[in-house]
Amino acid sequence: MDPSDTAPDSWELEEDAEAPAAAAGLQTAFAALNVNAKPFVPNVNAPVFVPSFLQTSAVEMPASDGTSDPVASMEVAETAAPVENGGTEADMTTEEETWEQKEEPGGDGGGGGEEDLGAGGRCEEGATRKEDEEMMEEEEEEMPIPKVTPVPPDAPKKEHVNVVFIGHVDAGKSTIGGQIMYLTGMVDKRTLEKYEREAKEKNRETWYLSWALDTNQEERDKGKTVEVGRAYFETEKKHFTILDAPGHKSFVPNMIGGASQADLAVLVISARKGEFETGFEKGGQTREHAMLAKTAGVKHLIVLINKMDDPTVNWSLERYEECKEKLLPFLKKVGFNPKKDIHFMPCSGLTGANLKDPVSECPWYTGLPFISHLDSLPIFTRSSDGPVRLPIVDKYKDMGTVILGKLESGSISKAQQLVMMPNRHTVEVLSLLSDDVETDDASPGENLKLRLKGIEEEEILPGFILCSPDNLCHSGRTFDAQIVIIEHKSIICPGYNAVLHIHTCIEEVQITALICLVDKKTGEKSKTRPRFVKQDQVCIARLRAAGVICLETFKDFPQMGRFTLRDEGKTIAIGKVLKLVPEKD
Repeated sequence: MDPSDTAPDSWELEEDAEAPAAAAGLQTAFAALNVNAKPFVPNVNAPVFVPSFLQTSAVEMPASDGTSDPVASMEVAETAAPVENGGTEADMTTEEETWEQKEEPGGDGGGGGEEDLGAGGRCEEGATRKEDEEMMEEEEEEMPIPKVTPVPPDAPKKEHVNVVFIGHVDAGKSTIGGQIMYLTGMVDKRTLEKYEREAKEKNRETWYLSWALDTNQEERDKGKTVEVGRAYFETEKKHFTILDAPGHKSFVPNMIGGASQADLAVLVISARKGEFETGFEKGGQTREHAMLAKTAGVKHLIVLINKMDDPTVNWSLERYEECKEKLLPFLKKVGFNPKKDIHFMPCSGLTGANLKDPVSECPWYTGLPFISHLDSLPIFTRSSDGPVRLPIVDKYKDMGTVILGKLESGSISKAQQLVMMPNRHTVEVLSLLSDDVETDDASPGENLKLRLKGIEEEEILPGFILCSPDNLCHSGRTFDAQIVIIEHKSIICPGYNAVLHIHTCIEEVQITALICLVDKKTGEKSKTRPRFVKQDQVCIARLRAAGVICLETFKDFPQMGRFTLRDEGKTIAIGKVLKLVPEKD
């Protein structure tokens, strides 16, 4: 009786019951062993089995046998290693190692003679046990761990492109992201099957693809993305980071943070009857997201018209053109150039149609499928020789302080000394992870995780910036900016408060003074100070933030000089920083 077992009702009963059973067990075990020992005698001379029975049946073997065959046994040991079934520890260790070396354990172990039930059986058993353990381990891993293909050292570094998926809630952003990861082999089939089973149990079977990106429980239960999901995939020429932005209007601040890291936006539109219309009307997120993406510095927009396989649409060209015609004037107004910056394509996220391969149901679309189109885009220009600027998106503790962010300019290498602004902490980079792959140096445009030394996690806030010590970024509270009022019911006067979103920083600001109005067509500035501004006007105003923030003028550094102002859950204005006003002591 094992003392670690739970206590039985009566020890005496228990022991008495155990003893005969154990004895019987031993008897049968011995009997089985003896039975198995005999059939091996004819097989002793077969070279494959020499090593495995040198110990067990040494008694039955003449001494000459043991000495004559060391060479044979050596050769065998090298070729068919998994056959060593001796009981000694040394044998056990080699057995363990070779299981891992061989792809199919037990495959060559069973070969040779069918009668060797003992050896072969034990062999298979080891194999299955090993496989079971692996199964268990994989079951425990909830998160899909994307397969990272080891890059040959001499391969040129692929260009990094950050793609943000934006659009109205339930347009299918996460599903498309999950489907792309599956098509490019970043999520294996088994993980997806598991998600599909779990989703079916919750009666949400169409959601399973989005679970590859919506990893936490709340997002899965409601089917709404809350935080910006991250994942990555590679094509032949480029390395893409997917930023899956939330579509719900309550989580727009998170979406702005995601868009501020992106080079390229994918606006997902649902073609289903009624869904496109709600997404595009005044309160819908399609308009707001497109505008925020433009403000966040996204230059190129791909409009994916999703759910084309829906029964109400059925890959109809009319519906596709209708969505396109309604969107184009608006996107033009936001500032995208329809000829150069915008590309429309139909697709279906759930079935994966037109994401990787063209579809037969859609003969009228002649362009490239989505992934091939991403691959064929021109290269983005980035300054790697500029000063280091890395706006921080998120931070956490993990064997030190870890920060996440996209390197906007400059390059970072291991053991480099940097300065965290606006607090002016000097920090050292302990390790660099670019998309979960450890590297020694990083170039602009990469999404990085940095482990830092010399700063506590509590001392960092999202919106802080890592800079090179010889070229710090500017920080301050007061600045002048050119603002376009996008939607605001009443007028805006000095003293108006709003929330400022600039790069990854979120801070409360007050408009302290309106300096002049700017004519939209001619760009002329008014001579007198306006008393107020209203919707659709452009003005230059002085803003004062509640705390010190890092920012640059738009002219010097566009990514850190453009911002949005939001209030009451709506985006009120977009703008760019013209000049920084030094603090009066």
